[in-house]
Amino acid sequence: MLSHLELSCPPPGWPPVPWPGPRPRPAGDAPDLWLFHVPDSALRSVVLDRSPLDARERARVAAFVYPLHRDRYVAAHLALRRVLCAYEGVAPGELTFVRRSCPCCGGPHGRPALAGVGAPHFSLSHTGDLVLIAVAGRPVGVDVEALPDPQRAASVGEALHPAERRAVHAAQPALRPAVFARLWARKEAYLKGLGTGVGRSPDLDYLGDPGVGAPARPSGWTVRDVPVGPDHAAAVALEQPADAAPEVTVRTYYLGALDATTAEALTTA
Repeated sequence: MLSHLELSCPPPGWPPVPWPGPRPRPAGDAPDLWLFHVPDSALRSVVLDRSPLDARERARVAAFVYPLHRDRYVAAHLALRRVLCAYEGVAPGELTFVRRSCPCCGGPHGRPALAGVGAPHFSLSHTGDLVLIAVAGRPVGVDVEALPDPQRAASVGEALHPAERRAVHAAQPALRPAVFARLWARKEAYLKGLGTGVGRSPDLDYLGDPGVGAPARPSGWTVRDVPVGPDHAAAVALEQPADAAPEVTVRTYYLGALDATTAEALTTA
């Protein structure tokens, strides 16, 4: 895990910013990414106001067995609401979430979305003490992963596309967790953007590095790695219509670390 010291300043490429005030919705080819650091020590020392959460989120909170996991979920979802309300011009608790239809089966458990016409697309990922949020004018997915231990990288890696598995096996043993985490973050970001999650088998689509003899990546999507420090991997996937320009400008913002002041800001637009 990244230490508190390492994230006391933003990772390379992430300009530090305050919590956002009113801002325009992102252009179609320019997603906004927001990174938030939630140290375990802060979760033990602050009280998070859960009142903005809706019934579905509160049910998820009640289902957690371990307090740390519960508090990480609460912090991540409060951060999501606080970021989105800057684009929507409402208080965090006034946001209404819906579920799109699942592309695999048509059920009501596809990609989460904001209710209302013209609302921005978004994606949320959190692991350990990092929260990553994407906001975009098109369907978007984001994922952040802690580097796994070698045994987990080897076992879960068997679920990847055959060419991705070969890339993991070809890496030096010490580098395999990082190679796996980078591929898995791309995969999760893409599948979340599609709205399927792992309901679509991870071995169907190639998200490895392009090159001579490499399989083609999925058409209609741009997938980018996102640098978040040496102990994590992250990626963003943005739907690109066939007639869209291939250039995607990813704008990144670092929101700092949770403390008593930011805990209050999470629920106040």
